[in-house]
Amino acid sequence: MAQSHSNQDLLLVIDMQNVYTPGQPWACCRVEQASANIRSLLDAGVCGEVLFTRFLPPDHPTGVWAEYNQVNAAINADPFANAMMPEFAPYLERYPLLDKSVYSSFAIPQVAQAARRARQVVLTGVVAECCVLATALAGIDLGHRMVYLTDAVSGLSPETEDQTRAILSYLAPLHTRIMTTREYLQQNDL
Repeated sequence: MAQSHSNQDLLLVIDMQNVYTPGQPWACCRVEQASANIRSLLDAGVCGEVLFTRFLPPDHPTGVWAEYNQVNAAINADPFANAMMPEFAPYLERYPLLDKSVYSSFAIPQVAQAARRARQVVLTGVVAECCVLATALAGIDLGHRMVYLTDAVSGLSPETEDQTRAILSYLAPLHTRIMTTREYLQQNDL
């Protein structure tokens, strides 16, 4: 029987949708690198639980979300833009895809429940300075340790990625751990 390497961490793959790929309206820098590193984590099977999230606009927006829907109407209506990146299709056959209409993944009850079971929450995906940061801060407020994988997260620019990393570094080492995918895999003896 093969030895299992999984631990009790929750791997969150946040919003890896087509709209964030090169040439798309919300393209993120280094999204291909982030995608490759996320797939490395998934292939290693290192985390005890894996959840994918997808941002979709709210159906009945209130407050500034109503303005958000107006400003982004073309993107909201584009099925390709909202679809998950095709390289994740095989993984989506194995792991749940959960929809949200706010930035933080902790708005999804299944994410909050899984995080309560986890030793720590491993953050990957897009957008570093938006949905990933909002998820990290919400998780910290709920008492979870967050692991921010710098090369498995993509932002709008290298500068804003660095700013996000800096914000989360102020909460280390108690609330956050900041590392690369390789460092994370090495700490799990993979």
